Amino acid sequence: AGAAVPGTAPGPEVVPPQPAPEPAPVAATGKPSGGRASGLLKSSAVMAAGTMVSRLTGFIRSALIVAALGGAVLGDSWQVAYQLPTMIFILTIGGGLNSVFVPQLVRAMKEDDDGGEAYANRLLTLVIVVLGVLTVLAVFAAPLLVKLVSFDISRDPAANEVAVAFTRYCVPTIFFMGLHVVMGQILNARGRFGAMMWTPVLNNIVMIATFGLFIWVYGTAKTSHIGVTTIPDEGIRLLGIGTLLGLVVQALAMIPYLRDADFKLRLRFDWRGHGLGKAAKLAKWTVLFVLANQAGVLVVTQLSTWAGNTADRQGHPGTGFISYASAQLIWNMPQAIITVSVMAALLPRLARSAHDGDTGAVRDDMSQGLRTSAVAIVPISFGFLSLGIPLCTLVYGSSGAGIPMGYMLMGFGVGLIPFSVQYVVLRAFYAYEDTRTPFYNTVIVAAVNAAASGLCFLILPARWAVVGMAASYGLAYIIGVGVAWRRLGKRMDGDLDTAHVVRTYARLAGASIPATIISGAVVYAIMQMLGSGFVGSLAALVAGAAALLAVFYLAARKMRIEEMNALVGMVRSKLGR
Repeated sequence: AGAAVPGTAPGPEVVPPQPAPEPAPVAATGKPSGGRASGLLKSSAVMAAGTMVSRLTGFIRSALIVAALGGAVLGDSWQVAYQLPTMIFILTIGGGLNSVFVPQLVRAMKEDDDGGEAYANRLLTLVIVVLGVLTVLAVFAAPLLVKLVSFDISRDPAANEVAVAFTRYCVPTIFFMGLHVVMGQILNARGRFGAMMWTPVLNNIVMIATFGLFIWVYGTAKTSHIGVTTIPDEGIRLLGIGTLLGLVVQALAMIPYLRDADFKLRLRFDWRGHGLGKAAKLAKWTVLFVLANQAGVLVVTQLSTWAGNTADRQGHPGTGFISYASAQLIWNMPQAIITVSVMAALLPRLARSAHDGDTGAVRDDMSQGLRTSAVAIVPISFGFLSLGIPLCTLVYGSSGAGIPMGYMLMGFGVGLIPFSVQYVVLRAFYAYEDTRTPFYNTVIVAAVNAAASGLCFLILPARWAVVGMAASYGLAYIIGVGVAWRRLGKRMDGDLDTAHVVRTYARLAGASIPATIISGAVVYAIMQMLGSGFVGSLAALVAGAAALLAVFYLAARKMRIEEMNALVGMVRSKLGR
């Protein structure tokens, strides 16, 4: 889930829509020209800025949540309630809104006499009705939903009571998620992109204020020893109302942008015969896609809360679901800032090329997206191995969830590479309006993730089980990417620029490995001398990151990686101006 929704578990991407730049010049060979690559980098950099601010404020929000509620049963109870609305949203219409209805919005804008305004209002009305009914049902079904997500929490009367109370405050956010996403996509189709990038920051600010107020009144979990049996009803009410208010503000902040774009909001119930049926048929496979994905998420949630609570009773707090989700949030940030931005700039061009049957252009755009994003994704994913512990102890503290979370971040680690590649490959299928193949691919990923996580739960000690589940996530995407790549190759008659892509990733990995080893040695030495407190963590993180960047840059320059040179050139030109 991206910045548009508050959940943490990546699934069918509900991401901020991005600009659709015009196709750049293409050389006679069919390869992208230098101007095209430069335009992609510039567009991606502009879009990444908004996403970065949203993710960084989300990161602060996550740190405050862990500080307020801790990494034990209370934190897991909150995380279960907080993630439920996102799971329900993307299980119903969230995934389909981006992958299916957005192309239809763009098409209606081009083909309809009113610029697609009536179609957009029909879609918005349909979403309001569906999510309104769904929200009411979810409020009443809160006890069942908690049990569905975490049996271990539901069988603890105190934890269950708190989780159900949190859930009843959180599930109405489903409605406002839907409003925000649809209004953002309407603006995207009309060339207005800032709102969808920046309004999630408002949600994060409201939640930061909410949890900051909670800590001011009740103290942190560490200082007040607050738990599921001691948290007051007023504290639950404060956190619940603040969470709901954040999404309300985020959604309503879109309305002025719509007015500025001369879009008139009207409820329209004349749904039949206006193209929504075609979109719904395409969305069928997307619904199955998210169902398969969320089935895997559900297994991990059940097992991680169980293992975490068991480890907590054994004297190892901070090894459960909230730590898994927080580590995953950090791990997913480069993907959201870099890969999503790069592909958002390429996606409209990719869709046009697929519609025109220009296989060569699709190949070039996909190859460019993979190689451009890899310049940052590959070293960062390796960097999580060396910097995971000081990063988490700096933000979350060394005496609570910080060190266990650091190990989980290391477990996720290099799995970011296949996760990023999978994102790009699935965009190619969506460009061909193929939603069936991503479904089958996601079934494989979810099945591998669930099976490997279950194996970790059974064979590893409780304190290490969730670390194994984090590593299982990357393993699942390695297998998923292999399957998706072969299927896409068959569709495009083997024309995937495979050699060029693999060579770039291999060189980047070759530059990252020595950088990671040296960076890890620096981190280890500093933390041995200064400890894992604030000073030691900060010094280790800064020195380790500097070593990682320096060694990687020197190695990459020696290998003459062309994508690296393009990125450095863009940064130098910006600094020069």
